[in-house]
Amino acid sequence: MIRRRTLLAAAGGGLLGSALATGTAHADATIAVSPSTSYGTWEGWGTSLAWWGNVFGTRDDFADIFFTTKSTTYNSTSLPGLGLNIARYNLGACSWNSVNGESMVASANIPSFKQIEGYWQDWNNEDPTSSAWDWTADATQRAMLVKAVNRGATAELFANSPMWWMCYNHNPSGATDGGNNLQSWNYRQHASHLASVALYAKNNWGVNFATVEAFNEPSSSWWTATGTQEGCHIDSTVQSAVLPYLRSELNSRGLTTTKISASDETSYDLARTTWNSFSSTTKGYVDRVNVHGYQGSGGRRDLLYTDVVTTAGKALWNSETGDNDGTGYTMAFNLLYDFRWLHPTAWVYWQVMDPSTNWAMIAYDASTLAAGAVTTKYYVMAQFSRHIRPGMKILDTGVSNAVAAYDSSAKRLVIVALNTATSAQTLTFNLSGFTTVTGGTNGLVPRWNTVTTGGDAYKSYSDTYLSGKTVAVSVAAKAVQTLQIDGVTI
Repeated sequence: MIRRRTLLAAAGGGLLGSALATGTAHADATIAVSPSTSYGTWEGWGTSLAWWGNVFGTRDDFADIFFTTKSTTYNSTSLPGLGLNIARYNLGACSWNSVNGESMVASANIPSFKQIEGYWQDWNNEDPTSSAWDWTADATQRAMLVKAVNRGATAELFANSPMWWMCYNHNPSGATDGGNNLQSWNYRQHASHLASVALYAKNNWGVNFATVEAFNEPSSSWWTATGTQEGCHIDSTVQSAVLPYLRSELNSRGLTTTKISASDETSYDLARTTWNSFSSTTKGYVDRVNVHGYQGSGGRRDLLYTDVVTTAGKALWNSETGDNDGTGYTMAFNLLYDFRWLHPTAWVYWQVMDPSTNWAMIAYDASTLAAGAVTTKYYVMAQFSRHIRPGMKILDTGVSNAVAAYDSSAKRLVIVALNTATSAQTLTFNLSGFTTVTGGTNGLVPRWNTVTTGGDAYKSYSDTYLSGKTVAVSVAAKAVQTLQIDGVTI
């Protein structure tokens, strides 16, 4: 989200700065991939749909570019589809009607494309078939949701804020002081709105939300009445009160298999604080812990993994992240840190399209809303999302600059590596732990290269071969490479 451009520099900035810009050359390295250590089955890659879906939701070319792996022409350039398979749909908090003489209070600083229209617009009637509900709302973002699902994406329903009339000050950007803004008498109603939309989507849009998330960075205090987007502070005590209502409201509509995720806190450390503040009963309502990655390379990813996955036995996603580096280097660096220490089973970028060229994979103009440039970050994302596919097992590499994923049915091992040095580096991958390693014809190992400092965007090469059970590749400074090793068995 937009305000995160300043947050990223503040949170974990010291470690991030030193780790990303050491200005030193590294020696060549050998990395052993361990088939005996797996960090779970990969579920996929995704993006949130608001706000870019609210601008471009009717465009099939963007649906193909982001939610398929086929090549699509955009601005006379053939783009390799990213193959994202997770779409996070933002249930809006805005409406412009009046109820009993009351109406929404809008921040003077929120642009119209960030005002997402909600469906339950009149608190006097909870019946979703009544005129209190407007099911024509949010047509453009919803169109992209349907396009994504029709292309095979899994959907998650989440709310940046409860409906404006559920907020103490009727402002869906936040309270004046950044404090709790969900009215105590509307805890259940917030859950009801989410559950009703989930049921309506199933019956009318062909969308089965796999998970529902009632909060978005709820413990953070930057959600204020003068904010630039929808947001609501909801402390952990209030979260604990809302979660049982959400389970009950879903169950009462027959959505017993729809899972609950929480709490989408902004950082790894804050996610631990919130999670550990919950009672065992409250934790029981949560099927998956969502965390945002705005702590950069800072924070104790490892302890969050231990608390959530090892101790509590829950699933764990990095459900939103982004950064102000259009080269994609920072994204790759932090993503590989996630693979090394957080071990999520899915990873979601906040806005694949954004008015800021540096935050965007494809930029657009905030004033004209015209789509614009493709950034290098797009091609860096392709290195990961096109090759590490759902169903693959994430294997241990023992390092923070390379990830390995294994497809047992295809007998294929994929390695994505980043050279963090300021000069070229030869990386040798030791695959001696695997039973067989044959590669393609004559041991061919196809590879794809993206240089974040300029050069190859997403270029394929057929010039690398196995030497027994090892493969060595030269990686340019600040470059990302993917290796595909076929004929691999465990």
